[in-house]
Order: sequence, then C-alpha cells, then structure tokens
Amino acid sequence: MRGPRFDAAVVGSGPAGAVAAITLARAGARVALVDKSGFPRDKACGDLVGPRGVQLLTEVGLERPDVLSLGDMVVVGPTGGRALLPAVPGLAYPGQAWAIPRSRFDTELRHAALDAGAEEVTARVGALHAEASGSALLTLDGGGSVVADFVIGADGAASRVAESTGLVDHDRVLWGFAMRAYVEQHVELPYIAFWDPTPGRAFPGYGWLFPGPDGRANAGLGLGTGSDRRAGARATRQLDAFLDHLRSLGLLGATTEAPRDGRLGGWLKMGMVGTMPARGNVLLVGDAAGLVNPLQGEGIAQAMDSGRAAALAVIERPSEAASHYIAHLRRTHLRFQSATASVHAALVSSPRMVSLVGRLLTTPLVARAVGGGWGIYWNDLLDGSAPGGARRVAQIAHGAARVLTAPAPNRRWLSTAFDAALDQPRPVTLGSPTP
Repeated sequence: MRGPRFDAAVVGSGPAGAVAAITLARAGARVALVDKSGFPRDKACGDLVGPRGVQLLTEVGLERPDVLSLGDMVVVGPTGGRALLPAVPGLAYPGQAWAIPRSRFDTELRHAALDAGAEEVTARVGALHAEASGSALLTLDGGGSVVADFVIGADGAASRVAESTGLVDHDRVLWGFAMRAYVEQHVELPYIAFWDPTPGRAFPGYGWLFPGPDGRANAGLGLGTGSDRRAGARATRQLDAFLDHLRSLGLLGATTEAPRDGRLGGWLKMGMVGTMPARGNVLLVGDAAGLVNPLQGEGIAQAMDSGRAAALAVIERPSEAASHYIAHLRRTHLRFQSATASVHAALVSSPRMVSLVGRLLTTPLVARAVGGGWGIYWNDLLDGSAPGGARRVAQIAHGAARVLTAPAPNRRWLSTAFDAALDQPRPVTLGSPTP
C-alpha cells in the first residue's frame, strides 16, 4: 500500500531542508519533511552562522534564536603570527555572525517548518522510484512510503537522494572531513589556526576555536581529502595534538580538556564539484549539492539559500524547476565555488605551499594590508559588500583566483556540467517505474 501523496518531499531537516520546507509550506504546498533522526540531534560543525545566513533568516522572517553575536575573527599562522579579519557590514548582510550549537539551531528551524505546516516523517529513505505519473515514490526503511511530485534532497554530504538518482560523480567530488570537540572555556573572538605538525609542512586544512554560549567553546580540525575519503581519519587522530598546539599559543588553558563524549566528526562536500544539483523533479540542496565553501568549510548560509531557491523554483516554475534552480546556483554561487574549489585542490596537495601562504598572510605588514579584504573573500562576502579598500582587495583576490584557475579540471567540469544541464534538460532516472 502506497503512503500519502505530497506536493514535495524534503529529505533531511537540517538548515537547507527546514528552510525549503518553510518556504513550500507557507506557499500552501503539502510538504513531507523526512529525516532519519529524532530531534534534537547533534552535528559536527563549528556552530557559526555567517553574515549571509543571519541576513537570510531575517528575510525568511524567522524569529531570532538565543545566540551569541560575534564580529571580528583572528587568523593565527603556523609560527604564531596573527591577522585580524574585521567584520565589516555589507550592503546586503550585517557585520556579525551568530554562535549557536547545531543541536539547538537545527531543532528550532525544524520546529518552524512544522509550525508552517510541513508534515513530519521520521524514517530513513531506502530508495526512490519513478511513478507512471512522473511523481517519485520514496520507500522508507522499516516499511512505508511517501509519494511526491518533487523531491528536495537535503540529506547531507552522503546524500541517498543524490546516490539514488545518479547525480554524483565520485571521482570528481572534493571531500572534506571535520572533527569537533567542546571545551569549557570562555573565548572572546573566533580563531582560525593554520598548523604545521611538521615544520614547513602544513596540516591540509585548518583548525578553529570559536566562542559559544554559556562559556563553552567549540574547537575542531578540518581537512580536505580530495576524492580519497580514507584520509579523513587524520583529523580524528590529530585533534589532541592540535589542541596541544592551541595551548602552546595561549588560546586554551593548560588544564582545559576536551571530553571525548563531546567529540563528533562529519563529512563535507565542497565546491559543487562532482555533483549535478538538479534534474527533472529532483533538486539537491546544501551539502547534498556540494555547496560548502572550499576555503573555510562554511555551509549553513549556502544551505539555507539553496533550500529557499529550490522551494521557490518548485512553487514558481514547476514545469522547469530544475533548470530554474540551476540558473540560480550559477548566478549566486558558481563563480566563487568553481575558482575556490580549484584553489583548494591545489593547496591540499601541497603542504609546503599551505605553510608558506599561512606564514605570509599572517606577517604583520601583509595582515594589516589585506585583512579586511581577506575576510570578505574568504567568507564569500564579495557580492553585496560595501565599497572601499577591503572590497577592492577582495576583488583583486577573486580576479586572481579566476585567472589562475582558468585551466583547472574542476573549473572545466563545472562549466561543462552546468552548460549541459541548462541547454539540454532531461528527466532524472529514479529506478524502475512502478505500475
């Protein structure tokens, strides 16, 4: 017996899925919000919502949660040099970020989606199949099913929706892995740390120490692995050594511990590489679409933006929702993601270069000259930034990255994939049709 029928099934109720469900439900659509987990549940994350995310929550009309507002950020180089990245308000976003644990943030967004009218389905999606009508049949592990005219895959980096629909090229994906811990310590500013476990050879990523509510800080270590996910275990193995490095810098107290029961790891899919974000009546959002920033690993703002855009495409252009959504991603995210994905791939494969860049950017003279622009470009805030010297530095960085990565394979793959998707839209294959 088939389960209930919906206008849209949103698989995954993290920030991307919740915002998609809110947007759809407010427009009068019948929405199934499917998630394998009960809530609250935890996620490996730095627990920061960046300025674009703060702005989007305001635009969506969601009530401000109980958060810690943050401004400037400090980057610490391999030898201890420091660069201040000032939080400068833009024309299209505020000059602040929010610190809020994901267990609380995701729960509040999910509640907002259910309050808007989305219907809760707690189950893991087993497979997707095509109905004769063109709708999708989602079978659920443990029994049951859902039928929907559209499927929005918001189920994370290892998305079952993306796998089931053949939208991922595993040989192309840029994977990252992050390991997070909580420490009982008050921290004034967010810190990013480039770290050389061996002198002159950088860890292929970065570590962080971020303030959090109630005097508890978030510390972690993230790395890029390219298409080889076996390397992700390195972040888990070396987290304690990195925490010792933070102690040596004076950022963590000598006796401050990171309890193991608060540690959690998770995969990231970055730079949009290797994933086609939509085809037919299936649209991928957030980490499922590979929208994580390749330079610093942020994904919440992009996730919520893509969730809203996918929902609006379904509402406003149902007959061409996939191409409408892809066009949005191309306008809004592709230029930054395609260039920085290629920068990321080049740096991860060269630990000596990462060490050199980290040292150079945190020397006092360079830090003072480029700190403001670095903060804008690093955090993907160039579009909508305010005129001034910092914006000009970010524009120069963006232009240089575009020129230097023009021949890179990742750039070529993304350009070809998006051109083909917009020029020759075709239906998605959901498996064997059901009668």
